[in-house]
Amino acid sequence: MNSATEAAAIETESRFQQVFNTQRQASRRNPYPSLEERLDRLTKLESLLVDNQDAIAEAICADFGNRSAQETKMLEIFGLISGITYSKKRLKKWMKPQKRHVGLAYFGAKNTVLPQPKGVIGVVTPWNYPLFLALSPVTSALGSGNRCIVKMAANSQTLAKLLDKLISEKFSADVLAVIPGVSATEFTHQPWDHLVFTGSPSTATTVMETAAKTLTPVTLELGGKSPTILADDYDVKTFAERMLFGKFLNAGQTCVAPDYVFVPRSKVDAFVAAAKEVVSNRYPSATSADYTSIIDQKAFNRLSSTLEDAQQKGAKPINLLGSDPINEETRKIPPHVVLDTNEDMAIMQDEIFGPLLPVKPYDNIDDVIEYINTHERPLALYLYSNDKKVQEKVTYNTLSGGMCINDSMFHVAQHDMPFGGIGNSGMGHYHGLEGFNEFSKLRPIFKQASISGVLAMAPPYGKKFEKMYNMMIKFKL
Repeated sequence: MNSATEAAAIETESRFQQVFNTQRQASRRNPYPSLEERLDRLTKLESLLVDNQDAIAEAICADFGNRSAQETKMLEIFGLISGITYSKKRLKKWMKPQKRHVGLAYFGAKNTVLPQPKGVIGVVTPWNYPLFLALSPVTSALGSGNRCIVKMAANSQTLAKLLDKLISEKFSADVLAVIPGVSATEFTHQPWDHLVFTGSPSTATTVMETAAKTLTPVTLELGGKSPTILADDYDVKTFAERMLFGKFLNAGQTCVAPDYVFVPRSKVDAFVAAAKEVVSNRYPSATSADYTSIIDQKAFNRLSSTLEDAQQKGAKPINLLGSDPINEETRKIPPHVVLDTNEDMAIMQDEIFGPLLPVKPYDNIDDVIEYINTHERPLALYLYSNDKKVQEKVTYNTLSGGMCINDSMFHVAQHDMPFGGIGNSGMGHYHGLEGFNEFSKLRPIFKQASISGVLAMAPPYGKKFEKMYNMMIKFKL
């Protein structure tokens, strides 16, 4: 590290520590921001997104090498704006103290649960959906009355610098900040009131170990191999149209993308034919501006090696764009389906996170369920079937972070449902009410009546105590 780089790193760490301390002090001075304050913060965030859509899309495109503005607006900006609108309409209701039942033994007392802000929330964001995965938890956290600092991925620094500028113009640093270049070590070692991490399960282990040292609660949004099932009753062409739309958005670099697909053995050829037609209509060539580049050379090399490993071990990759080549210069890999895979191949062991789709033929839906249940619990599971018995069987005999029936990925865009993983795919939820609760301390408050009946049971114990105790047991007070 040269002296200039070292000086810049020291300056960044100093700024980060100053902002963290400022937010922490502010959260202690004003631990319960009013409804008006929270709505004002969400409105500022909303207007920032509406007013700077093109600049944001350009920054993300620059970080990727190529990603269409339309994809960014559809997958990131629109979801954030609609999510903020949804939260603003319901925030007053969510903030209200909740009345809770009081046992008859405490006659006249009152129980309430007050959702209170936790304080300062740290958000660690990956590069694949750098805007949405940064500001979606921020939306929930600000609505809950918290303050936030965002650490963006090393591959998202063009966007990070833009957001730093835009947010600094609208927000005081004691409410919200994005700090480009802050190190992961420095960021995660702070005594956060809550920490959100989106990334790989292996890195999440380190994040949890670090957070444990300060007893920091964490929300983990991870990934994994999300399975997709084409049931025998479902139309193959419709399946290809819907599933492949989600799979090849962002060139497959999506944590909830279909990772591999189960297809009835008799329909594999029909699916491959449908896939070729659908993909070639959407992307006449991988050089299309609508088709996203792989994020960097390291990821490009990993995907190329994954494809080569599968082929060397007997798999049959099928380029859905025919002879369209893999282009190292633009880091574009045409969409592929991969037949004849086995468990020894890297493509069936690790999350793919790219435009490669293994196809697993099957004869019996019970075998599919058994396969899914013998592997790590995925972030998402997708079933395409109109048969209610099949829908019920798969739903109640598997477990995943989320599930879609007859489509893929769009459960994430539903603001009235929680988003989160389970086990190896994560813990905790955000979005909507669940996000509000995730970043709140649901504080129970017991208010005793003017006369306390409980004191009738105070020492010295004797016949009066026994009589009252037996009555409480008898009437289940």
